Amino acid sequence: MRSFSIMGQKKDGSLTKTEWPTVLLIIACYVVWALALWVLPLWAGIPTAALTIALHASLQHEVIHGHPFSRVWLNDLIIWPPLVLFIPYIRYKQTHLAHHHDEVITDPFDDPESNYLDAGKWEHLPRSLQTILLMNNTVAGRLTLGPLIGTIAFATCEWRKRDAEVLRGWLIHLPAVIAVLIVVITSPMPLWAYLIAAYIGMSILKLRTFLEHQAHERASGRSVIVEKGGIFAFLFLNNNLHVVHHMHPRVAWYDLPALYRSRKDHYLRRNGGYYFASYREVICTYFWKAKDPVVHPLWRR
Repeated sequence: MRSFSIMGQKKDGSLTKTEWPTVLLIIACYVVWALALWVLPLWAGIPTAALTIALHASLQHEVIHGHPFSRVWLNDLIIWPPLVLFIPYIRYKQTHLAHHHDEVITDPFDDPESNYLDAGKWEHLPRSLQTILLMNNTVAGRLTLGPLIGTIAFATCEWRKRDAEVLRGWLIHLPAVIAVLIVVITSPMPLWAYLIAAYIGMSILKLRTFLEHQAHERASGRSVIVEKGGIFAFLFLNNNLHVVHHMHPRVAWYDLPALYRSRKDHYLRRNGGYYFASYREVICTYFWKAKDPVVHPLWRR
């Protein structure tokens, strides 16, 4: 029987072999991205670039968790180009690993990826901003406003920290984003078209983060299962099976579905039945309806 969580790993969790499906997918992602910029007509290039940008962000997430090589510097190097432009990879890496302390998931202060706010902060927001954030908790709002809101919120939070580590992350990001922009500017695709593609790519990712976590008394009940991910399962590298990823963050993306099927009842008990059959169900249910309040419902001030 295949081992999902320890095969190809040392006792400390580091990988001992190259994961070729991930390596080949990273190469294919860059090739298709280049085709979108240099070969395809604009009407096809924009959506193709958007899809590869979303996939590349998911591959960055995979690399953050130690794939596909045993050497961290090599993993970082092959995924470093910020195709999405706006988020420094090193800062994404640092904040995401902080998010993986399951006991703080959804905490409006200690979870860097929480979509919830503290009630005190909410009460001091202008009414107009409260309305925008309420809209952002619907699928329609998250897909249209989410990339802008998320980018502004991330940049604002980074600015307020003002420490050397954050500054280093952004300084390292600058030459990388300049390199990507040079490629875009010298390609046949206009910069405005690429910015549209980047926004669409972020919008696709916002569908994943829209419901990845919920407020729950138990940390184990905070991560979702969306069983039939369809095309999104590929673009998200099976992170629709999110509780499985949180329980086994070192397991490669292509092993997650079989691992889930082998112990489905266990994972659904573990996350308290936080389950959707498909993203179609999510979209139909919450397109105009807010899934969660903006204020954390269980947070004690």
